[in-house]
Amino acid sequence: MNLSHLLQERASQDRPLRVGVIGAGKFGTMFLSQVRRTQGMHLLAVADLDVKRARASLVETGWTDEQIGATSAAKALAQGSTWVTDDSDALINAGGLDVVVEATGVPDAGIRHALAAFERGRHVVMVNVEADVLAGPLLKRKADAADVVYSLAYGDQPSLIAEQVDWARSIGLDVVCAGKGTLYMPEFHASTPDTVWDYYGLTAERAERSGMNAKMFNSFLDGTKSAIEMAAVANACELEAPAGGLTFPPCATGQLASKLIPSSDGGVLDKKGTVEVVSSRTREGIDIPDDLRWGVYVTFEAPTDYVERCFSDYGLITDESGKYSALWRPYHLIGLELGVSVAWAGLMNMPTGAPRDWKGDVVAVAKRDLEAGETLDGEGGFTVWGRLMTAADSREADAVPIGLAHGITLKHPLPKDAVICWSDVDEPQDSVAYRTRREMEKVFANVVPAPARGAA
Repeated sequence: MNLSHLLQERASQDRPLRVGVIGAGKFGTMFLSQVRRTQGMHLLAVADLDVKRARASLVETGWTDEQIGATSAAKALAQGSTWVTDDSDALINAGGLDVVVEATGVPDAGIRHALAAFERGRHVVMVNVEADVLAGPLLKRKADAADVVYSLAYGDQPSLIAEQVDWARSIGLDVVCAGKGTLYMPEFHASTPDTVWDYYGLTAERAERSGMNAKMFNSFLDGTKSAIEMAAVANACELEAPAGGLTFPPCATGQLASKLIPSSDGGVLDKKGTVEVVSSRTREGIDIPDDLRWGVYVTFEAPTDYVERCFSDYGLITDESGKYSALWRPYHLIGLELGVSVAWAGLMNMPTGAPRDWKGDVVAVAKRDLEAGETLDGEGGFTVWGRLMTAADSREADAVPIGLAHGITLKHPLPKDAVICWSDVDEPQDSVAYRTRREMEKVFANVVPAPARGAA
């Protein structure tokens, strides 16, 4: 509750937090719109392979040519302006930089940038949740060893969920389930970039004019992004991934306390202490009033009869027994809220959520029957979608994580819905992400996972 005051103090002392952003896509651009207005922060540099696009993003969000006119990091530091470059390594190594925001969305790039930032002593806010789910638990350990912060990105749903879980545990409540909402139907798993706009009610031409990326939006639709985000939550909050993957139960906000609880108590969960995504639409195609499509939630249990009575006294929505209740947030503002993570890392040396264990993973599953010799095209593509799985099950199967299921070739045919394993493909030995992922698997191979907090 004091971040804004601490930032104002830094501004009055002419000691702003120096921030560098790698990736000027939608999330990064939303942050650019707000960091310009945030006292105590200095956007030192923006790196993007498309410098023209990065400059256009800055101009669109209110930056003047004078503000983004620095020709080097050194001049940006001296002038209090911003340098725009296509050289991410130069940004990471810029003098005076405090915090790196990694917003490329590319797992290999995200892991490479994080490792370089740790070596240079920079805090990292990992917007790139794909990279976090691929190797985040190991990246967190490496950040700790370098005495820097590795953080999930506030404004993105995993960090907001982690905040709600932290709230519940900090006041002595047992977390039963945590997650988010989305629009889901079973047939979405087979969606491709060619069919995605039909589901969104758009034409391909309209989407292109709006700058909408078909693969990215298809990842939101086909269940991959939901799985990735829930794996991040499981790893950050010591919760379990459902053994059979996400089930996407249809649920209104007023039903969270009665549905997102164990089946033994009338809900839909196999056990306490899990993650789950709720759908804003029934399986019959009916949109639910008071849905949580854009929001996040946590369900929790009263530890005593006294607390149950407090739930009743203060009007909490509960299940029939009165012992379960829920807290939810209907919206998230993604990159507009990212400054909270930058401030927590730079001022408090603490993350807004970070992986503490390897509990959940997201594995590649065939969208259709695949032929030998086909090249997988990764998240949101034509060949695979990402299913949430426990880390233990993924490790036992030696499954290909969705973050590495791109540009690799199948050795033999696989049927639709098959989990793709490393024995099925040619492994990308020269990939930084692949090597880091394999290192993480070895590091955690002999670690006995902590039980889910809240699990029975």
